[in-house]
Amino acid sequence: MASFLDRFVRFEPAPGVSYARSLRIEDPGFSGLRQIALGIGGAMLVLMLLWTIPAVVTRSALSLFYVMSGSPGDWATYSAAAATFAIPAGMAAAQLGLAAMIPVTLALVLFVNRFRPRWLHSVQPGFRWRYALLALVAAVVVIGGVWALSRIGQEWTFRPEADWGWFLLVIVLVTPLQAAGEEYVFRGYLMQAISSTAVDLRPADLDKDGPLAKVGDWLAKEFPSWAGIVGSAIIFTLVHPSQNLPALLYPLGFGLLAGWLVVKTGGLEASIAAHVVNNMITFGYAALSGTMVATYTQRSVDWLGLVTILAAFVLFAVAAIWLAKRMRLATTTPASRF
Repeated sequence: MASFLDRFVRFEPAPGVSYARSLRIEDPGFSGLRQIALGIGGAMLVLMLLWTIPAVVTRSALSLFYVMSGSPGDWATYSAAAATFAIPAGMAAAQLGLAAMIPVTLALVLFVNRFRPRWLHSVQPGFRWRYALLALVAAVVVIGGVWALSRIGQEWTFRPEADWGWFLLVIVLVTPLQAAGEEYVFRGYLMQAISSTAVDLRPADLDKDGPLAKVGDWLAKEFPSWAGIVGSAIIFTLVHPSQNLPALLYPLGFGLLAGWLVVKTGGLEASIAAHVVNNMITFGYAALSGTMVATYTQRSVDWLGLVTILAAFVLFAVAAIWLAKRMRLATTTPASRF
């Protein structure tokens, strides 16, 4: 496998850079304008694939589920129910479609950017499984705990969906892959692609001690990461439809916090954990309260709910960063090239 990858790999990250800047090519023969073009092209390509690959996979998976279940009723009625998550097959098919973006983004890193795919997981490089599991436990405790506390004084409804057992199976097995798929697209490849466009275009004869030099140094060090964090969060918000202002701010707030968390911890593990737990709680309660269709189709949030969930994400981010420091995880690429 290594020899196969070597045929396509041409670059590696610069030493000591943040996760967001891992796909930036520090090669004297690779101009800043080429870097900008590659970053914009990569961002546009991953968004185009996001609109096509999941749709194809979802349609194919749903067709397979339809045949395996004995073709119940006509296809139009079945697919309409699936589109609103009225049946477990619809939820499974849609989430498998988003999960398919994990290998797609890894392939983009290899074939478009010509880096090893492992740099998309973290700056280690590779996926840090031990930290991921600990972050998942922390997310369950913090996000789940805040959610439970927020329901004090509210009525708990137990009116399970007709196929609640199948729904829970999908939530346990497939929802984590769906959440990871979104993170690999938005906090992974898209954030890195946008960050790579923020190249240093300062003239070589700029006074190194003047005020402009200090601004330039800050922009060179911090702006690329924040360009990726903010840019990917805005696009993440645009692809999540909302019915009111708090619902619009919900994905924006999560996108900003998750992007910042990825940069602070040096990888996608913590943001995936937060996304997984949030989705499992949301859909799990919907399956047990008989509100799956309403939960999926009615994208509205009140202000109290927005503040509560963002507070949970902030608390989790603090815990995840503390864990990363305790484990002495790398937050920048290795100091020497591989």
